[in-house]
Amino acid sequence: MVFLSIPNGKTLSFDLNPNSTTISGFEQLVHQRSDIPPSLVRSSLRFRNPSRVLLDSKDSDSILLSDLGVSRFSTLIIHVPLLGGMQGMAPPKPRLEFLNSKPPSNYVAGLGRGATGFTTRSDIGPARAAPDLPDRSAVATAAAPGVGRGAGKPSEAEDDDDPEEKGYDEHQKFDEFEGNDAGLFSNAEYDEDDKEADAIWESIDQRMDSRRKDRREAKLKEEIEKYRASNPKITEQFADLKRKLHTLSADEWDSIPEIGDYSLRNKKKKFESFVPIPDTLLEKAKKEKELVMALDPKSRAAGGSETPWGQTPVTDLTAVGEGRGTVLSLKLDRLSDSVSGQTVVDPKGYLTDLKSMKRTTDEEIYDRNRARLLYKSLTQSNPKNPNGWIAAARVEEMDDKIKVARLQIQRGCEECPKNEDVWLEACRLATPEDAKAVIAKGVKLIPNSVKLWLEAAKLERDEENKSRVLRKGLEHIPDSVRLWKAVVELANEGDARVLLHRAVECCPLHLELWVALARLETYAESKKVLNKAREKLPKEPAIWITAAKLEEANGNTAMVGKIIDRGIKTLQREGVVIDRENWMNEAEASERAGSVATCQAIIKNTIGIGVEEEDRKRTWVADADECKKRGSIETARAIYAHALTVFLTKKSIWLKAAQLEKSHGSRESLDALLRKAVTYVPQAEVLWLMGAKEKWLAGDVPAARAILQEAYAAIPNSEEIWLAAFKLEFENKEPERARMLLAKARERGGTERVWMKSAIVERELGNVEEERRLLDEGLKQFPTFFKLWLMLGQLEERFKHLEQARKAYGSGLKHCPHCVPLWLSLANLEEQVNGLNKARAILTTARKRNPGAAELWLAAIRAELRHDNKKEAEHLMSKALQECPNSGILWAADIEMAPRPRRKTKSMDAMKKCDNDPHVTAAVAKLFWQDKKVEKARSWFKRAVTLSPDIGDFWALYYKFEHQHGSEENQKEVIAKCVASEPKHGEKWQAISKSVENAHQPIETILKRVMLAMNKEEKAA
Repeated sequence: MVFLSIPNGKTLSFDLNPNSTTISGFEQLVHQRSDIPPSLVRSSLRFRNPSRVLLDSKDSDSILLSDLGVSRFSTLIIHVPLLGGMQGMAPPKPRLEFLNSKPPSNYVAGLGRGATGFTTRSDIGPARAAPDLPDRSAVATAAAPGVGRGAGKPSEAEDDDDPEEKGYDEHQKFDEFEGNDAGLFSNAEYDEDDKEADAIWESIDQRMDSRRKDRREAKLKEEIEKYRASNPKITEQFADLKRKLHTLSADEWDSIPEIGDYSLRNKKKKFESFVPIPDTLLEKAKKEKELVMALDPKSRAAGGSETPWGQTPVTDLTAVGEGRGTVLSLKLDRLSDSVSGQTVVDPKGYLTDLKSMKRTTDEEIYDRNRARLLYKSLTQSNPKNPNGWIAAARVEEMDDKIKVARLQIQRGCEECPKNEDVWLEACRLATPEDAKAVIAKGVKLIPNSVKLWLEAAKLERDEENKSRVLRKGLEHIPDSVRLWKAVVELANEGDARVLLHRAVECCPLHLELWVALARLETYAESKKVLNKAREKLPKEPAIWITAAKLEEANGNTAMVGKIIDRGIKTLQREGVVIDRENWMNEAEASERAGSVATCQAIIKNTIGIGVEEEDRKRTWVADADECKKRGSIETARAIYAHALTVFLTKKSIWLKAAQLEKSHGSRESLDALLRKAVTYVPQAEVLWLMGAKEKWLAGDVPAARAILQEAYAAIPNSEEIWLAAFKLEFENKEPERARMLLAKARERGGTERVWMKSAIVERELGNVEEERRLLDEGLKQFPTFFKLWLMLGQLEERFKHLEQARKAYGSGLKHCPHCVPLWLSLANLEEQVNGLNKARAILTTARKRNPGAAELWLAAIRAELRHDNKKEAEHLMSKALQECPNSGILWAADIEMAPRPRRKTKSMDAMKKCDNDPHVTAAVAKLFWQDKKVEKARSWFKRAVTLSPDIGDFWALYYKFEHQHGSEENQKEVIAKCVASEPKHGEKWQAISKSVENAHQPIETILKRVMLAMNKEEKAA
């Protein structure tokens, strides 16, 4: 790499090797890059090595650049010779003799002409003591006398004070950074190499600085923010309080006490001196206050027109101030009492008015002035630009200079009379009295502007005048749809019909006008109007939908499907793409309008468009679900109806359609659908059972029995149908028929559920021996069914056969070691018989066998609490929460165990661990209930029963709360929701609902009994 400095000040770089490049090659490269003649390059190269003389081009072909002392990264300079007509450099002037001599000791420069000497830091040295350095003069003397780089200018005659001996030069310039020690090479020649090196180092510094810039700026910003956060200004500390001052009322503002003077100087006791008032001052005050009831003799002599100066009282400034205050208060009272006056003083709204006042900052004023100048320049340079005039007027309006704004927009109207926006702005800025005149000028100049005619109609107060203005506008713009709509809205039905006939003639391509006319006409005329509209707009689907709605409204439902079918085919012939989503939206709109037949016809003809055959079922079911979420029940019903015509044997679609009818239909429609479903899908147990249950709930037990008989004929070996028939007979107090059904089921190889139901029937009938026999036989066939072991143990407990009960539970645990209900039953039995220690041991064993079972931990904690071992219970609770951190029942028990002040903290921790757990939600609701926060407690109880509607304990708590704080309507609502949910689980709910005396009780009765049991527990605690 070699650099070349050319006469125009630029530096060129050449990527070459001086050891292999000849002079001629280099000359050609330079000539190609800069058009410099080779001869000039050759003459400039002579200066590199004058000993080598380049005579001709042959020598240049053999001589390399390295022979001339050119190495890599060298810089060559092109020298341009100065030839002819130019004067050479003048010889340097000789240095004056006295400048080389030493000045006298008391010499002060400029003293002869009146100047004053001064001393700088460079004269007296640095502020700190300099370190001991070797004598520089001795070193300089020992060195060979010669001028090196940075040695300074040599003097012609050397004397004792030679600069070499001093170590510095007196005449060198002072450097701001290094002082007089300007550096070793301060007087050296600054060539291109130095310039290039400085540029390289500067680029390196900039690069390094840019790499650290973002991090440095971020760190600086963070430090500034941290400092401002730790050291806020007084104004920032009280900013929020100052903003809240507008909320103060007038009374609160007046009640603020005045700040006293608490300075120290006022706390010092002052020396008070009392001096008697002179009589002259008292006499003067008397004259100032007295009233003159008679004229002075001199005044009478002058006819009363002169007043002696002595009789003129001196003005009392205090009285003048009081008088001014009185006059001002009277004026304010007069204005506040005035009804017709423009200014009314509202003392109570004073602070609000202060808040609404505009506070213009200096920046806003500056910006407005700049904008004003900018828009002034714009309007002057381009006066035909309407936006400039509008912007200039709005700037003046923002500055509350309404008159100036009106003048600006008036000039804009003069310069741009054909622009409607300028006239609209002028109308907006004008006074109500002048607005009509302004808009009249506008519509006169621009009669085809719809906006101006609408604005002119808006300015009118009377509907007749508005209609007149709009009709005038229609004379100029008969094809304006907006004007036609506006004038039709103001007209009555008869006039609207006439106007719409004219409107569709002027605007035949606008659909809304045709539809509006069809709605106003009779049935026959509406058909004619829609036919004309179809001819004018053959690609508009809304016309066909409107025609279908018209036929449905007039009772011709048979024509609805034909019209929609014909319309879709016609649109497809016209090249219209049938968008399935848009047509479904039209179907939902038709349903909302009450046109159910139109909705069904649209769904039937468009639901399959654009859907692949293998995706039809999934897509149609998803569409029905979405319609159900949006409340479009008829649309969803139509989708299911069409899907069932295609998928007759799909049980899932029949089931979804049945659920829709159950939720939003009638019993008759549901029964008809289920009858049709079991005809096509006779093997679907759930459809038979649903139909039988609906008949049973409707009170028609024989019909339900008949449906189950048909189901048994269709599916003879279905256990679900056997159990449903048993439940029907058992719930309707037909135990003998229920026993016969179960006996047949057992003979045909019934499962463990059949044996359990059989034992339940015998228990309720009081046949203890038969119950025991059924349980023993059932356990022989199904030894791993834990419910049979539980029933056997409970049977023995009922008759106080505790040893047999213990054996039954023990045998059950041998076959079902991971059954938590068996462990809990055995622990309760042992606690009753042998006390806490035995129960504690059993629960410990159970927890080892079943790690992570929160019910076992809760049973152990409650056992300790029943025996007043609160510390042990708390210890167990901490262990339980460590092993089961997401257990809702444990967190709920922990909240109830905690002291009252800590319950809120416990509830927050529980919500963090298990937010949507119903047990925690119910515990939080009980906290709000205890704090008398009724609305919050009600909302949390609703959330608990919504999260888990199958747990009856939450319904009982909710009903108890409403029984205490709610109305009868709220209580009935809770009962209705509980009956609809049919809860079957819950610690207290199961204990009461499964007892023998509550076997056939309705859900409402069980709910009330659970609430009574909760009340008894609360009183006992």
